[in-house]
Amino acid sequence: MWHKGAIKFIFIFLLCFAFMIYVIPSQTLAFGPSDDTIYEGIDVSSYQGNIDFKKVKQAGIEVVYIKATEGTYYIDPYLEQNYRRAKENGLKVGLYHYVTARTEAAARREAQYFVAKVSGKNIDCKLAMDFESFGNLSREQINNIGLVFMKEVEKLSGKQVILYSNSYTASNIWRGENTNYPLWVAEYGVKEPVNNGTWDTWAGWQYTDRGTVSGINTYVDRDKFTKEVFLDDTSIIPPVNPPDNSDKDPIPQKTKKITIKWGDTLSGLAIKYNTTVSELVKLNNIANPNLIYAGNTLIVPITESQEEPDNGYAEIYTVKSGDTLSQIAQRFNTTVTIIATDNNIQNVNLIYPGQQLKIRSDCRYDCGHRLYTVKRGDTLWSISRRYGTSIANIVKLNRIKNPNLIYSGQVFRI
Repeated sequence: MWHKGAIKFIFIFLLCFAFMIYVIPSQTLAFGPSDDTIYEGIDVSSYQGNIDFKKVKQAGIEVVYIKATEGTYYIDPYLEQNYRRAKENGLKVGLYHYVTARTEAAARREAQYFVAKVSGKNIDCKLAMDFESFGNLSREQINNIGLVFMKEVEKLSGKQVILYSNSYTASNIWRGENTNYPLWVAEYGVKEPVNNGTWDTWAGWQYTDRGTVSGINTYVDRDKFTKEVFLDDTSIIPPVNPPDNSDKDPIPQKTKKITIKWGDTLSGLAIKYNTTVSELVKLNNIANPNLIYAGNTLIVPITESQEEPDNGYAEIYTVKSGDTLSQIAQRFNTTVTIIATDNNIQNVNLIYPGQQLKIRSDCRYDCGHRLYTVKRGDTLWSISRRYGTSIANIVKLNRIKNPNLIYSGQVFRI
C-alpha cells in the first residue's frame, strides 16, 4: 500500500505540473488590456467635420484623441475647435501626429513641429505617434525613425508617448525600444485583439473605423482605452519653437509630370517620390493639400535613381552570422524561393555572413502577401488603413476595375 505522505506528495506534484502546462503558458500568451477598467473612446480628425461634443459625452464617450498635425506642414483645420469643445464638455483629451518622415533628421523636425503646434494645451492623455505608411523603408529604418520621433516628443514636451499601430505592423515591424512604449492597437472585426507576440498588453484598442456616435454625422473610429493612456503629468505643454527647415534634406532639381490616379493622396505621392507634401504644394501651387483630383497632372521631384526603371527591389540585405533564408524571408514577408531565384542561390541551405541579397519591394506572386477576405461593411479605405498600405496599392495588386465596388467574400492580396 502507498503511504499517505507519498500519495499526498504525488498529488501535489501532479497539481503543480498541470498548473505549469495549462496556466503558465496561457498567461505567457495572454494579450489583453493593461488594466481592468475600460474607457470608451473615439479618435477624430477633419474628416468628421463639426462635432457636437455635448452629444458625444452624453453617448457615453469618455476619451477622445484628436489629430493635431502631419509631417512639418499640416495642422488639422479642426484641431483648435475639437480641442476646445471636447475640454468644455469634460472629455479626456489626447492628441496625435501622423508621421511622414523618411529620415531620422526629418523625424526630429516632425516631433518639433508637433510639439510646437500643441504647446499651451492642457491634455489628459499621452501624445500619440501614428506612423503607418512606410514606403520602401526597411524595418530597421522604420524602427529608428519611430524611436527618434517619440524620444524627441518626450524631450520637448515633457509628456509621455503612446504608439499607434495596426496589429499586423505591431507583430511584424516594431522591435527594440519602440516596444517599451504603450501600444494603441488597431484591429477590426474581432472580439479582442490577437496576440502580436511583441506586446503583452494594450493600452488602447481601435476596434472599428465605421463606428457611429451621437453628435457625429460621419463614421468615426471607436476605441477602448485603459488608464495607461492617461498622463502622469497633465500640466500645460511648454512652448517650443517650430523647426527650422533650412537644413532639411535637399530636394532634387529634376522634375517630371505624373497623372494623379484614383485613391492617390499627396502624402502617398510624397512617400513614393521621396519628398514632402509641402514641396509638392509649392511645386504645384496647391491651395488645399487635401484636395487633388484623379486625371490631373502633378509635378514631382525625382532623383537620378528614380529616372531609371524600377528594379522591383526594396533594399540590399547583408547576411549576418546565424541568418537563414527562412528567417530572412519571414522578416521581409516573402519566401525562400523568391529570394533564391532573385539571387541565383543554388543551395538554399548555404548562405554566408557578408553575402548581399536583393529583397523584392513588390512580390508579383501570391507569396509574400497576406490574403484578406472582404467582410460585410468593408471598404478599400478601411482595409488599407488596417494593414498600413494604400488604396492605390490594393487596386494595383488585385487589378480592381471599380474601387467603389467590392463585395463580401472577395479575396484580396495585401
